[in-house]
Amino acid sequence: MAVNVLKFMREVQAEAKKTTWPSRKETLQTTGLVLVMVLITAVFFLTVDQIIGLGMRALFNVGG
Repeated sequence: MAVNVLKFMREVQAEAKKTTWPSRKETLQTTGLVLVMVLITAVFFLTVDQIIGLGMRALFNVGG
């Protein structure tokens, strides 16, 4: 059992050494892109929400 754990830990270390991390430039570019996409998505859903809200208000004010 302990041998399996030690083997596993050695394999984990070997895989961790193979890891390549993004550069600072790549990280900043990706972060910027994510922020832009979040902003675009937020504006889209705000617009859709406002349109649906206007439609609902118009629908419920017809009879009254």
